[in-house]
Amino acid sequence: MTELRVYLPINDLQPQFAAYLSSPTRARGYPPFEGQHSLIIEVSPALSIHRIMDLALKASPDMEPGILFTERQFGLLELHSYDKAELEAAGGAILDGIGAKATDQLAPRVLYHDIIEDISDQHAIILNRSRDGSILVPGASLLVYEMAPALFACVAANEAERAAPMAIINDVQMMGATGRIFMSGETSDLEKARDAITKTLKEVIGRES
Repeated sequence: MTELRVYLPINDLQPQFAAYLSSPTRARGYPPFEGQHSLIIEVSPALSIHRIMDLALKASPDMEPGILFTERQFGLLELHSYDKAELEAAGGAILDGIGAKATDQLAPRVLYHDIIEDISDQHAIILNRSRDGSILVPGASLLVYEMAPALFACVAANEAERAAPMAIINDVQMMGATGRIFMSGETSDLEKARDAITKTLKEVIGRES
């Protein structure tokens, strides 16, 4: 039996987040572009993600898979397209194929968030060594936000950028036990980003873990 853990449509990929999804992270497939729409799926057991991929691509053969990855316990897939109807058809085929509804996914949980003002140069250097996004500049404010399941960091980062386009995405950690977002800039912009993330996560309908 396949357990649906995350069913995550993301509308209108923002410039920075689309660039992040196109970066050479693990299990990279076809890169998405700004303005495309994305669907991210996580299931358990991990290898059942290959059945998910088969269902999606047979329903929408022109769909582009961006990520196909199996962790120790979970499998994840990212699909994207300019055509939202095509993405919805793929999603419908996935849900029908595993006998699930979108609301069967897990509800996201906020674990921690903070805004650190006037980040020190030593702190910035250490974070820059492991980043996947843009450089963190000393003296800027830093937003850190952690949630579970990890994949909800994707929609959170996209909506944070939409709400605060002048803020910089320094890193998005979307694989693992928890998801983490690092953004920097003016404190006022980061407050908008933080509030957008919180609002977005609260609006996701799902079952309690």
